[in-house]
Amino acid sequence: MDDYRKAFVVVVAALFALALYWMLAPFWGALAWGICLAFLLAPVHRRLTRKLKGRADLSAGIITVLVPVILAGPLVSLGIAFANQVTELITRLQAEELRFDIHLLAQLEQYPIIGSVVEWLRQNLTATTEQLQRWLSSGTQMLLKSLAATGGNFVLGALGTIVHFFMMLFLLFFLLRDGPKLLGRVVRLVPMEAQRKGELLILIGNTTRAVVYGTGLTALAQGALVGIGFAMAGLPSAVVFGVLAALLALVPVGGAALVWVPGVLFLAANAEWGWAIFMLIWGLGVSVSDNLLRPLLISSQAQVSMLAVFVGVIGGISAFGIIGLIIGPVLLTVLAALLRFLADHLSDQA
Repeated sequence: MDDYRKAFVVVVAALFALALYWMLAPFWGALAWGICLAFLLAPVHRRLTRKLKGRADLSAGIITVLVPVILAGPLVSLGIAFANQVTELITRLQAEELRFDIHLLAQLEQYPIIGSVVEWLRQNLTATTEQLQRWLSSGTQMLLKSLAATGGNFVLGALGTIVHFFMMLFLLFFLLRDGPKLLGRVVRLVPMEAQRKGELLILIGNTTRAVVYGTGLTALAQGALVGIGFAMAGLPSAVVFGVLAALLALVPVGGAALVWVPGVLFLAANAEWGWAIFMLIWGLGVSVSDNLLRPLLISSQAQVSMLAVFVGVIGGISAFGIIGLIIGPVLLTVLAALLRFLADHLSDQA
């Protein structure tokens, strides 16, 4: 009879878990962001609760209200500037005809470092100037079509984002207020020694903060530097390309170079050699800073493997979307920790 009861409880729990999964499936993004924010803001919530003499609900309410207030100003300003500059960029691309300088390669041969490479390209390049002109024109048309297609989807996506944002705030309040109790109940169900449970929770917290600070701050820094470089070089829509560089910097492959390299080519194609060389040096510095800032910021929070961050970010984005930037590395780090705990347990038994 005991086995029957256990089997019955397991089956019923599995069915309820499956039903719960179907219910929460449309809100996984909001739930994941709410959990991550609650986890990151937990120290602030604890300090504020102590100052409010243990009133956890008031502390959670204050933090929940302040989150959109703090985020709204910068995001709205950036969004307005981004939209205006996208419009200006489309108008400029439609009005101006991109031209490839006929004497581009010949003038580049005068530079000592790249002269020999450019000479080889000039001697072996089979494309004519007219072909290069057509390539630039077709590339411009593709960019315009992509921007136009994205613009229509952006409005529809923004409505969904707003709904999920308020859903995330709703969940954030309850996760801040009741999160420690919920976490304690979940932890008690884990069949592991108390010391191991504590180590695992600390590891999850440190990994989450390390990925957020390391990846997020590095991307913001690279986006700002690319935007400043574009503005200094006189390239159009510095805010647009700065935002794009920050988003692409979140991905370990290519990163901000996917933005500043076309800027260098654009300046070179318009025979602005000084600014092209400046943008090349500036962009290389931005890309090199990724290899310095990211490990430094991550290691300042936790000893997280860069391989886990690299693979976790790519796989996490593919599986979970933008929130996968955090979930992917955390999952890989926790899996590695569990395997290590299992190996230690097996060695102790041997």
